[in-house]
Amino acid sequence: MLEKLLTEQANPASEGIDALATGEILQIIQNEDRTVAEAVGAQLGAIARVVDAIVAAMEKGGRLFYIGAGTSGRLGVLDAAECPPTFGAAPELVQGIIAGGEAALAHSTEASEDDAAMGARDLLQRGFTAGDVLVGIAASGRTPYVLGAVAEANRLGAVTAGISCTPGSELARAVKIAITAPVGPEVVAGSTRMKAGTATKMILNMLTTASFIRLGYVYGNLMVNVQAKNAKLLDRARRIVAHAGKVSPERAAALLEAAGNDVRTAIVMARTELDCDRARQKLTAAGGRISVALGEKRG
Repeated sequence: MLEKLLTEQANPASEGIDALATGEILQIIQNEDRTVAEAVGAQLGAIARVVDAIVAAMEKGGRLFYIGAGTSGRLGVLDAAECPPTFGAAPELVQGIIAGGEAALAHSTEASEDDAAMGARDLLQRGFTAGDVLVGIAASGRTPYVLGAVAEANRLGAVTAGISCTPGSELARAVKIAITAPVGPEVVAGSTRMKAGTATKMILNMLTTASFIRLGYVYGNLMVNVQAKNAKLLDRARRIVAHAGKVSPERAAALLEAAGNDVRTAIVMARTELDCDRARQKLTAAGGRISVALGEKRG
């Protein structure tokens, strides 16, 4: 059965690659990688449906969970871990679960991906509820660990989505919204850390970024919820305040300091000339959305 999966096929474009010079090897990899964006682009409709489901869930207090094994699991954990520093989101708002637990992030634990019951248990141990959204990730679309978690989430009545690179997969049939990006056989047969992994990362980027934009965590195209916890991020925060607040870098630095390094508050202070407390009150009344606080029309 496995030999029939698209992700397990040998790629004619890379046949004999082991006998080629370095530059030729890299050119083949590059040529194959170019096909990934097109495969992902064909799934924008399905990705949009998942984003809308995530936004709807989060507006009601729900969360987003990723679950996967191996490369798929690591990519889910990575995307979840990047949401707090990028968007200032609470750590529990987007969570990644990987077969084998934290140890599997650095060391492969392939055997754990065959346990469907463990997938369901790991999901429930995180406190997953019907109000949350589960995105199962499996390039092959057949990983038992992921399918077990999806079955449990479906039983609870939650929204389920699946990311795979195999047309007509078990995962696609099991979830309520299927995202299937058939990137074709890998340069090294079966090595789904390559094109399939790239496609998965692109889709995950879209899911969280679009969701947090919709939820007001971004103003214009600026990372206004950035947490200025080191020198680089503090410098970025100052530049964001200067740009969005339409003030000089020096004024932006002063406003940011007065706002306790809260970028959104500093921007409202810059644009309205309110003091810190009143600017915070205005933001709170606007649900944290700068555009609403400033009376701007969006969309």
